[in-house]
Parts: sequence; C-alpha cells; structure tokens
Amino acid sequence: MNNKEKITFDWLKRYTGTDPGDYGDWILLTNFQNYVEKFANKFTTKINGLGGPMTSAINKDGLSIINFGIGSANAATIMDLLSCIKPKGVLFLGKCGGLKKTTEIGHFILPTASVRGEGTSDDYFPKEVPAMPSFKLHKYVSKLLVERNLDYRTGVIYSTNRRVWEHDEEFKKYLRKIRVMGIDMETATIFITGFANEINRGALLLVSDTPMIPEGIKTEERDRKVTLKYVDLHIDIGIEAMTKIGAEGEKIKHFRY
Repeated sequence: MNNKEKITFDWLKRYTGTDPGDYGDWILLTNFQNYVEKFANKFTTKINGLGGPMTSAINKDGLSIINFGIGSANAATIMDLLSCIKPKGVLFLGKCGGLKKTTEIGHFILPTASVRGEGTSDDYFPKEVPAMPSFKLHKYVSKLLVERNLDYRTGVIYSTNRRVWEHDEEFKKYLRKIRVMGIDMETATIFITGFANEINRGALLLVSDTPMIPEGIKTEERDRKVTLKYVDLHIDIGIEAMTKIGAEGEKIKHFRY
C-alpha cells in the first residue's frame, strides 16, 4: 500500500466510519456535529464514525454529509481522502465571521475566492494560485437562494489558522485593508485541495458573528441563537442544491493544464 489511492481508500473508512463504496457522487462537508445529526434525522439514517475523528451519514439516494472537524489541516485531510472515490462535487456548509456592515448575522456568503492565510494550502500550490470554487456548482446554490428570497453576498473571504484573533487590532486593521467580507478557517484549504485533487468544490457560509466589533464576537449563547434560527435552513439549501445538481445531470469539467 504505497500509492495515494490505496492509502486514501483504506483511510477514508477509518476516519469517517463509512465504507468508500457507500458514498455517492455528491457530498456535503461541515465541521459541526449537529449538522450531521439533523441530516440523519431528516432522512432517518444512521450516523457512522461516532467516537472517531470524523462522522458521516448517507441518505437513500447516496447524498452524504461528513463532519471533518475544525481547521485547515482537517479540511485538507478529508479532501485528500475523498480523492479516492472521485466525487462529482463537494459543498462545504460552514460558518464565518462577517467583516462588513453589509454582512449581517444570518446572511449567507457564496465566496468567489478565499485569501490563503491558513498556511495548509501552501503544501499544495504556491501562493500565486488563487483559492477558488467551481462556479457552476455555486450557480445551483445561488439559484436556490434567489428562489427563496434570501439575503446572500458574493465576494472574497479570508481563511486563517488563528481561532482567537478578535483582540488583535493590527490583524483587524489588515483585514480592513484587504477588503475581505468574511473570515473562516477552512474555505481556502477546501478550494485549493479540491483543485489539487480534481474535485469540484463550493462553499455556502453562514454569517454567525460580526467579530470586528466587541458586541459582535461569538459567545456560546449567541451561537446557540444562530443555530436555532438559521442552521436548519443552511442544511436544507445544501441538500436541495446537491440533490438538484445530481438529478439534472449537470457536468462540471475540471480543466487540466
């Protein structure tokens, strides 16, 4: 077992609890266990991998969801592992901090790109390579948001390895200077590792806090309110988008250079 495909095929079940052959063509990624639980309850299916590093669930049509945990290293790991089954598309359902006055709690962001501030993506490509989604996948998500008359934004976000930065005025000054609209820890890594592994990828981010102001910093109570009000909708949009793109047979080409 000395090549990537064999290694990742063996490790995918060990990490997620699901046999690689059980995964379908379209996969939702998250870093919140309650997303997997809500998905499993919606489709009356079991959760695999409980007690392990990652958890997963699959509905009867093969649509899957995986909780890979928090941070760019975990994001890179799951994208590398998924390369062994060559999914047609992956959509990340994550949360982010809104950095602009126009990005309010409860809004959705469809990132057009992410600044690679997390470092993990440097192991895959030099900094000159931008972290970008597969826009045809985003087209389906955008269409659903418009049909539901939901507020959403498009633009560049920033991915960082720093979980605690809200006190750092110099870093906040830098974020203002580069004019990003949101901040998270995984999106840039997912975009770059998707590109490296020839996996079509996208992200639908839920603005869960506004960390540039003291009263907007995430707390347990504030996050609980966001979860109660917006998470079910977040999951539903992801499920519907990936189900529709699969049903309509949309082909997304990965260009080789």
